[in-house]
Amino acid sequence: MRTKTGTPDAPTAASGLAGKPDHFLPHIQGLRAIAVLLVVVYHFWPGRLSGGYIGVDVFFVISGFLITQQLARQLERTDRIALPSFYAKRARRLLPAAITVLVFASLATLFVMPLSSLTENVREILASTFYVENWVLAANSVDYLAAANEASLVQHYWSLSLEEQFYLFWPVLLLGASVFAVKVLKRRKWVGLVGVLAVVGVVSFALSVFVTATDPAAAYFVTYTRVWEFAVGGALALLPRLRPTKAWLSNVLGYGGVIVILACGYLFDKSTPFPGYMAAIPVLATAAVIVSHHRAKPWDAGRVLSIRPVSFIGDISYSLYLWHWPLIVIAPYIPGWGLTTAHRLALFAFCFVIAWLTKRFIEDPTRQWRFFTTRKPRATLVGVIAAMAVSTLFVGGAWAVQQPKYDAEASQLAQTLESPPECFGAASGPTDGLRPIAPLCENPELATEIIPSPGFGNADRPRHPECLSTLNDASVRDCTFGSDAPDAPQVALIGDSHAYALMDPFVEMAERNGWQLTTYLKGGCPWSTTPLAARDAFAISCDDWRSDLTAQLEAHEPFDAVFTAALTDRNVPGTEEDDQTAATGYADAWSPVFETGTPIVTLVDNPLWEDDPNKCLRTEDASACTLPRDEGLAEFDPIAMAAVGAAAEGRDVTLLDFSDTYCTAEECAAVVGGANVYRDTDHLTRTFAFTLGPFLERAVNEALAR
Repeated sequence: MRTKTGTPDAPTAASGLAGKPDHFLPHIQGLRAIAVLLVVVYHFWPGRLSGGYIGVDVFFVISGFLITQQLARQLERTDRIALPSFYAKRARRLLPAAITVLVFASLATLFVMPLSSLTENVREILASTFYVENWVLAANSVDYLAAANEASLVQHYWSLSLEEQFYLFWPVLLLGASVFAVKVLKRRKWVGLVGVLAVVGVVSFALSVFVTATDPAAAYFVTYTRVWEFAVGGALALLPRLRPTKAWLSNVLGYGGVIVILACGYLFDKSTPFPGYMAAIPVLATAAVIVSHHRAKPWDAGRVLSIRPVSFIGDISYSLYLWHWPLIVIAPYIPGWGLTTAHRLALFAFCFVIAWLTKRFIEDPTRQWRFFTTRKPRATLVGVIAAMAVSTLFVGGAWAVQQPKYDAEASQLAQTLESPPECFGAASGPTDGLRPIAPLCENPELATEIIPSPGFGNADRPRHPECLSTLNDASVRDCTFGSDAPDAPQVALIGDSHAYALMDPFVEMAERNGWQLTTYLKGGCPWSTTPLAARDAFAISCDDWRSDLTAQLEAHEPFDAVFTAALTDRNVPGTEEDDQTAATGYADAWSPVFETGTPIVTLVDNPLWEDDPNKCLRTEDASACTLPRDEGLAEFDPIAMAAVGAAAEGRDVTLLDFSDTYCTAEECAAVVGGANVYRDTDHLTRTFAFTLGPFLERAVNEALAR
């Protein structure tokens, strides 16, 4: 899941945050403070600082500078790099605080977090323990629906993992380049160092630009798209002549760099192609601040960035980063707490307190522990293995305790769907938009029921992820279910993830009624001819998917009925002309199907919540977990407008409207007839989707009969 949108996936402090290196430059602490505040404020108030994720890039440049500087000094003094000692020092700086937070995350998984988050948390805590979290997120980010699921407690460890991978190969690379330059090229070792830095940096930057354009979700996390940022910092270390000698130029670069960094934090957002070429702006700005070392006068940038309050935040920035994210994730699940403005401010302040305590009592003491510092590096290696084992044992224990509960919840859902109680879910009424379903149905036994439970709602997802094209996957994944008889009614299910949310009921209907069901589904890509607003790699994949879909529908014998659904975007209020364009896009996409005489069934979209209602349901009574009807339901639904227009032209189209099932005249509920409606902010739980099944089935059967 791409974490710059908040759910997400998120930048972390670099390892250079921990402690003061040799030849300490005070103003870099101020730069660290700016970087960590960008990240933390971005996570607390993503709408206020939409580009705060660039703080991680600031840290990467700092680390590239400091580590390359340290390694270069060692090469200059000894013509070698003591790799075991280097790795041991890095481990003592980073691992104690990191493992402490991972153990905390395991305990939170056991005692606080909902069952639905068990798989993600266990997997990512293990990945973070062994410093491969960035690759796990890169692999998982191809799942469009993962972006809608709750974020794990340790997603922010992705950049720490990337940083450790950099530490693993960078000294070996520099040492090899030095030896090669001296023994093979017969040149000074600095030629080899600068040469390898240039080659690695250029290749990595080119890959970053290319992969960001073609696969932005993976590009954000993988190592090779970020190495060039470390290389920029390394260039500053190897080429001291790049640093200004004049105080006025130092201040221009220092203050100018800070302004550009802050501007990027404010102006960048989730639509910015990142990292790619846009990352060069904050990266070069960071380089400008690093070289602004003059601090003789009180107004010099180097002096201002090293004043005590600023440097204090820089000192605790590593621990501050480690703690802030899991605390944000946990907050909504604490009874009586939440993320109101007052709660956010209190939690924001608490993050600084716990970060200072961690720095004071964990980071500093363990880094200087004589048991390790007076022994050979292999002693630290044993400590590293032991610490990783402790983290693994804690997360393994959490999984062992919670997995049976997870299985029990899944079993309860299966039994409920096999034999649903009276008036369950959508069966409680009142209409499908065409005619009364039945009088309002009430079952007192469901008054206090929430099925699936709020702790399991997020896990109640469709069972056929292989049938959904995600993110930049433009392939049309046509899946077939039900009867394979030559005369079986041919039914198609077409649309985005809101159509996918109804897939399992449709599969069951096909098997029960003898239909042959074919599905064509792509997350975030409705069956329309209207281009998506953002013209990024995903939009291009959506265009390609639609084009291939049209070709496949033309090649397929005419269906006997088509059902389609799509998300209606409530966040972008359009003009009347925009609304008409959106509706026309659906009508144009449907037109070839209508020409074959195939009827279409569609429905008004369900409400959209600002935050996952399951978080509210875990701490509040269901009656308190509502939102105003006019906020949940879209004022304008283009798919409904397209259906009404098509009907007016004599097309065979059925429009279902369950708005009055989701909402009363004033408000929309998170629980309807004892059924938990949502698994996130806008996707229906699989359970509630099944309660809509009888009404969807009736509409499709009536269309088939025509």
